[in-house]
Amino acid sequence: MLIVTDLLDLPLDEGAAARDPSALARAVLAAPQFRAMIRTRGSAAEAKALGQRIVGSLGEYAGARSAVAEMTTTLCVLVVGALAFQALTPGMISMAPGVADALARTNAIASFPLGQTLGGMWYGVFGVDASAWLVGTTVAGLVMIGSVFAAFAGVFADPLQSRLGIHRRRLGRLLDTLEEEFVGRGDKPFIAREHFFARLLDLWDALASAVRIFRN
Repeated sequence: MLIVTDLLDLPLDEGAAARDPSALARAVLAAPQFRAMIRTRGSAAEAKALGQRIVGSLGEYAGARSAVAEMTTTLCVLVVGALAFQALTPGMISMAPGVADALARTNAIASFPLGQTLGGMWYGVFGVDASAWLVGTTVAGLVMIGSVFAAFAGVFADPLQSRLGIHRRRLGRLLDTLEEEFVGRGDKPFIAREHFFARLLDLWDALASAVRIFRN
């Protein structure tokens, strides 16, 4: 929203944009600072397409924050999995079986009829497998925890991105795209690579979970 109101200087109400997705495109086309460039379009349809492309670029830019939050969550899960389970856990799904096994072992030791000390020794030798119900419940719980963490992941990711210059480079690419659109060429679309990286991590998580299932 700040990109629209501060950078492009468009008087757009956030509530209006939420109610009507086309409000941003209309605000771009009606902005006095862009009127002269928009009039160079050959037709109203071309001007409307320009507005839609600009809105798409802004949406892609804004969505990069969510993708970075997902990647931050995944990296944290990797660290926790490596420390707690000595395993690669690129996501909540691949981490859930390890957590479920730990919970099942803890419950089994606590309910061992000869006491927890002997229970720890017994299940240290023979082990205990988590039920499918417990694994499913653990997946649901971890996904909810991950969603909450992702909502605040920017607290960790934003300072690092600023320090590394990632924010500046991403914004520079957006401005280059908008300039290309307004001067009439429009041959430099804005693509947030963060979405691609986030989906790669999701694919890795799915493959790791599939390998674990077939191995067991």
